Amino acid sequence: MNEYRLADLHIGLSHTFQVNISGQMIENFKELSGDINPLHTDVNFALLYGYSDRVAYGMLTASFYSTLVGVYLPGKYALLQGVDVSFTAPVFAGDSLKVHGKVSAIHMAVRQIEIRAHITNQHGKKVSRAKIRTGIHA
Repeated sequence: MNEYRLADLHIGLSHTFQVNISGQMIENFKELSGDINPLHTDVNFALLYGYSDRVAYGMLTASFYSTLVGVYLPGKYALLQGVDVSFTAPVFAGDSLKVHGKVSAIHMAVRQIEIRAHITNQHGKKVSRAKIRTGIHA
């Protein structure tokens, strides 16, 4: 876990990490969220609508923006304050995702940074993008 303090941060500072999406992750998210939409739970339904498999939950993939902030950028002293996310392509079990974020603004007076982030799959296709606001406690 990184421990960036406000004074350590600068515009352009970036971090990237990788995560592999498993069928078990999708099942766990279903149990946690209660979202039983058949696009996420029924492969035949997903195939009927033109997908190659059931689609991973968008909010499951967006949860990795929380990991980006809470573990990597800035890490220990972060308090996630807002995420504006757009989903641009579906994610499936077996996909390998790269989560990338870069500090785009620093607001010293309110101890907040903005991070521009995106997630790409193993083919380099962007599956989501986000603007993240996070406070810094230290």
